[in-house]
Amino acid sequence: MISTVLAIGIVASLFVGFNIGGSSTGIAWGPAVGAGLIRKTTAAAVMTFFVFLGGATVGQNVMDTLSGDIITIEISLAAGVAVLFFIGLGILIANVFGVPVPTSMTTVGAIAGLGLATGTLNYETIAWIISWWVVTPIIGFWIGATIGRYIYPELNRRYQIKKSDGALLALDRTTTLPKPVLGPNTTYRELVSTMIVMAVGCYMAFSAGASNVPNAVAPLVSSNALEPTPAILLATVAIGLGGFTIARRTMESVGGELSDIPLLAALIVMVTAASITTTLSWMGIPISLVMASVMTIVGLGWGRATRPITAREAIAGDTSDTEIAMGALTAEESGEKAPAIGEEETEDVLDASDLFNPRAVMKYVSMWIIGPSMSTLLAYGFFTVLPGVA
Repeated sequence: MISTVLAIGIVASLFVGFNIGGSSTGIAWGPAVGAGLIRKTTAAAVMTFFVFLGGATVGQNVMDTLSGDIITIEISLAAGVAVLFFIGLGILIANVFGVPVPTSMTTVGAIAGLGLATGTLNYETIAWIISWWVVTPIIGFWIGATIGRYIYPELNRRYQIKKSDGALLALDRTTTLPKPVLGPNTTYRELVSTMIVMAVGCYMAFSAGASNVPNAVAPLVSSNALEPTPAILLATVAIGLGGFTIARRTMESVGGELSDIPLLAALIVMVTAASITTTLSWMGIPISLVMASVMTIVGLGWGRATRPITAREAIAGDTSDTEIAMGALTAEESGEKAPAIGEEETEDVLDASDLFNPRAVMKYVSMWIIGPSMSTLLAYGFFTVLPGVA
């Protein structure tokens, strides 16, 4: 009986990890794949390796929080399988609505529901976690807004990343031992920028592993059905499978956000989101990489869009006399020096397509609230009706 329940738990864990791999690989490598800097298969392979590194190092702290700190009792194997089911259900619902999956929040919600039903919830820990859920999007937004308003235009003018036609590198066969050289149209600046893009993708993958590997297996580790090391390997395999399969489409679209902005802006978003997520994972806080990514995008777009007005007007919403360029990040820079804060932007920026879409933001934020709330309520109801499972 135990082996059958464990087999079901492993299948549920594989399903959760598979879906995590589909979404996380797109976020980490979508910009590089879209720019033609790396193939999808190569991106999935590199993603798998760095996910394992993130899960085996920083992810251990998150694993400890999920498996032992949220509730004061040991999760039984059957309860762990049920928790994984509710996590998978939360992922499915988010996918139906086309919203990036807040897996960490859904996981915490399901475990908290178990704690509420059994009277074993550690309220101090859950309050600490939720406080960071509130603070994280604010931090991401204001970092993005500050960069977008004061730094991004000059960065884009000086360091706009472009890819030349042809191969990045070639082999020089004129010597006895062939050696790699720059491609026919490759410049040293392009080579360096490509290396930076690759490094950022690896960093993002590491961050995804640190935050998401525990989500797929923590309930099984908490029940002592699996030891941490084989559990991390199981989650890595599942996430890797998702990266090699369903992530191929998400790497092309990246949810519709990162693919619509220049590569430089995408890198800023990725570095910011990965840094926030890795730091909080090191602290043992289960946090959504998607949350930090989306709110940094929103902040970057808002900061860039509100350059024509003063900071006081932007914060107060006093825009009656000035048109705000909502899609300013998608506009091509002319290479000229950007206008000073408070001055009108050029027409190509003002007429850019909409990036800072309040409806889209509300959709994301509402799912970040609905997803964990639903998993909490479903888990609470299940373990209240069937207390023997816990």
